[in-house]
Amino acid sequence: QVQLVESGGGLVQAGGSLRLSCAASGRTFNNYAMGWFRQAPGKEREFVAAMKWIGGRTEYADSVKGRFTISRDSAKNTVYLQMNSLKPEDTAVYYCAAERSFSLPTTPGTYEHWGQGTQVTVSS
Repeated sequence: QVQLVESGGGLVQAGGSLRLSCAASGRTFNNYAMGWFRQAPGKEREFVAAMKWIGGRTEYADSVKGRFTISRDSAKNTVYLQMNSLKPEDTAVYYCAAERSFSLPTTPGTYEHWGQGTQVTVSS
């Protein structure tokens, strides 16, 4: 049973930084893609970033390129999302997701396993 537990959300001023963590358990994730998605009130869930557990290939949404970085610590089975230069429009619930995949999917419907989400609020 895959379990994903996010942490690290909070309230930050525009221009600030946060690091989200996703502790993954229940599986060996070598053949998995790990993704971060977000959902703002009244909006659909959208792709933020993803990476292959093995090899470290990454993909980012255009809106976060150059500001967000996805990484993982294999020893801790944890995926991170470092968010810098935060903007009010980054405010959302952020979700970690995992999918056994040879590719690097960016659509929410592709991912089978999801965490409970963590709230990120960026004030102007």
